[in-house]
Amino acid sequence: MKGSFWRIGAVSVLSAALINLGFVGAASAGIVSTEALVTSSRDADLASVRAQLNRDDVRAKLQELGVDAASVDARVASLSDSELRRLASEMENAPAGGDALAVIGAVFLVLLILEVVGVIDIFKRVS
Repeated sequence: MKGSFWRIGAVSVLSAALINLGFVGAASAGIVSTEALVTSSRDADLASVRAQLNRDDVRAKLQELGVDAASVDARVASLSDSELRRLASEMENAPAGGDALAVIGAVFLVLLILEVVGVIDIFKRVS
């Protein structure tokens, strides 16, 4: 009798779950204007570029090169949507301080060559 109680409970729970799967909630959708989509994308890109340009080190480098900050802001604002998108993606993907992985690889390669030639003994051999 004990096994049938658990069986009835399991069948009841699974039946309720299967019946509930049949009642799918309605999805609501609306029409979004192209202007709203383009404006939000442009605003996000503009905010991203301005955030990068407002960093202290970037401002200092621009001043060192003799570029006026107001001129930079005006030029960024006058970029087309595609130019702004490309600039924002390039600024996000640009490596900070150069490609460190390439430098590490080159140093390792030089050390490996010097080890093979016998000039240095960095990689100790265990006897």
